[in-house]
Amino acid sequence: MKGRFLFLLFPFISFVQFAVADVNSTFPFKVGERLEYDLSWGFFPVGSAIMQVESLTEMEGELCYLVKFSVRTNSFADQFYKVRTTIESTVSSDFSRSINYQKSQQEGSTKRKIVVRYDYEQQKAFYWEGGKVQSSVAIPNKVLDPLSIAYFFRTQEIQSGHQKTLPTCDGKRFREIIVRAGKKKKISVPAGKFYAIETMPEMQNLRGVFKKSPDGILRVWYSTDRRRIPVKISSKVIVGSFNANLRKTSGLN
Repeated sequence: MKGRFLFLLFPFISFVQFAVADVNSTFPFKVGERLEYDLSWGFFPVGSAIMQVESLTEMEGELCYLVKFSVRTNSFADQFYKVRTTIESTVSSDFSRSINYQKSQQEGSTKRKIVVRYDYEQQKAFYWEGGKVQSSVAIPNKVLDPLSIAYFFRTQEIQSGHQKTLPTCDGKRFREIIVRAGKKKKISVPAGKFYAIETMPEMQNLRGVFKKSPDGILRVWYSTDRRRIPVKISSKVIVGSFNANLRKTSGLN
């Protein structure tokens, strides 16, 4: 009986193994990649962050990537503003569109869990909170969530002076985010020295804390090697300057 059961499973197992091998060879990242960052506010270390390609999973009948981003403040920062937030993004295997996005947020006195479902048949994104649909917004046939953008940007060559327009939806608003690529420079972070290209979104298309900061700046430096790793993230907003510097990598392609 056991042998028959394994025999019946063999085609499925073979398909999954083939799909994993095929998908992993397409992009500069693969399942198991883990990027660890040191977070600082000005000169003060305030915590750590992790970006990882968690797994390949099936959702709504298609093979998808599951990627995660988590932020945790240290004991010093906990005294002022404790953060324990995890974001998960489920994206189609070709990284053309988001399927599901969820955030478990604990920041200061705020605690909530949100889920965004992207329904391409209805061409709507549904925003769930507290187990109920709170709102919906119209979307095109392909859209990315805020986390998947960081990985989508790595799937294509980044060239200085060029720009890309990324259709983005967080469940409440749809935006066409224009990201410009700047000059290549040498970046030194705890993980080592990298040649990287600076990228910066146009701020008028961003909201939240950036909307309140006329001089707000968000920059991400991607390494110029084939992996195109985000080695440094820098933001300047109304409450100060924050930096995430790559400290450690594992499971690289």
